[in-house]
Amino acid sequence: MSVYDYSVELVSGDVLSLNEHKNEVLLLVNVASKCGFTPQYEGLEALHQKYHDKGLTIVGLPCNQFGEQAPGSAEEEASFCKVNFGVTFPITKKIDVNGENADPLYQYLSSVTQFEGFQTKKDLQEVLTSKFGVDFSDSSIKWNFTKFLVDRQGNVVRYEPDVAPEELVTAIENLL
Repeated sequence: MSVYDYSVELVSGDVLSLNEHKNEVLLLVNVASKCGFTPQYEGLEALHQKYHDKGLTIVGLPCNQFGEQAPGSAEEEASFCKVNFGVTFPITKKIDVNGENADPLYQYLSSVTQFEGFQTKKDLQEVLTSKFGVDFSDSSIKWNFTKFLVDRQGNVVRYEPDVAPEELVTAIENLL
């Protein structure tokens, strides 16, 4: 299996096959409109504007599993992104990224990557454990705005929520 074996349903109802983006660089991000990391939409859109024509495809996948921070319908989440951050990259219908109802794409992404800790917000792990009971002993998604950067060969690198989109510029440029 590879990331290209999966498809996601966009808010429009269209199906986006990741196989159609096999020769591109993908950035897949589970997003939420009411999260402390929500301002990252601005950075994601900046990456989209700068690199889309060079072969970067960003996909936002709303998920309400973390503190119920994506409470609206998929359409409301997408509208929020567009109105507040000018988002023009594709947004999917809401998905689960963990648990028995996890989207197959996220089951795959979790199986090929590991949680290796937060880079900049070391205290975040303590907060998420005490307030939300997040388990840090496995490869599951820990919070909103976890990013998966996929190269043109389908290799996946995981970046945790505390890595801002701007911090991915060098990695993205190296892949393009």
